[in-house]
Amino acid sequence: MPITESDILYEDNHLIAINKRAGDIVQVDETGDEPLDEQVKKYIATKYNKPNGAFLGVVHRLDRPVSGVILFAKTSKALERMNAIFKNREVRKTYFAVVKNKPARLEGNLVHYLIKNPKKNLVTAYNREEPNSQRSELNYKFAGEVGGFCLLQVNPITGRSHQIRVQLSSMQCPIVGDNKYGYPRGSRKGSICLHARQLEFIHPVQKEPVKIFAPLPIDGFWERFEHFQVS
Repeated sequence: MPITESDILYEDNHLIAINKRAGDIVQVDETGDEPLDEQVKKYIATKYNKPNGAFLGVVHRLDRPVSGVILFAKTSKALERMNAIFKNREVRKTYFAVVKNKPARLEGNLVHYLIKNPKKNLVTAYNREEPNSQRSELNYKFAGEVGGFCLLQVNPITGRSHQIRVQLSSMQCPIVGDNKYGYPRGSRKGSICLHARQLEFIHPVQKEPVKIFAPLPIDGFWERFEHFQVS
């Protein structure tokens, strides 16, 4: 499905943010499906009449079954500066995760050491450092409960592959629909109940605070959590 104006959460001369749909891939992979970065390039080229195409830099990524705000750079200068902002952890990322099990502690900090098996595209979390592992850290808090499902606000401090999914699973709170990491049933929609709700950072060129907020998917399930606010 092509990108339209309704998918755009934020845009200026330097950056563009999209409300990613669950199931979209950010960059090309072995499936051959059209990636989101190519869709955004086409959108920019059409909107601004660029017959030779548009520059677009991928600042960060979201897993395919995850929805929510994802940011791209429209210039090489913005890409370089945003890469530094993410590398230096000068961005606040907030996710909403729906889980079935209420965490034993309603608020906490999780630190694990992750190892990814690229052949299986599966990450394993360890409680102590292992050879070739990556330190992974996040903060979480219980936000509320609706219809037997619990909403967690998650603020990752590091940005590892599958980090939130495997770390929440490690405390017996697998994300709804994420049967790769312990939820009993997968989603027929190719999605899991993990949504990148908000990004906050200082603009790399304008040097002003930016806060980008992504509405929850309209799918008959997420709507029940729309009234919860980022804290």
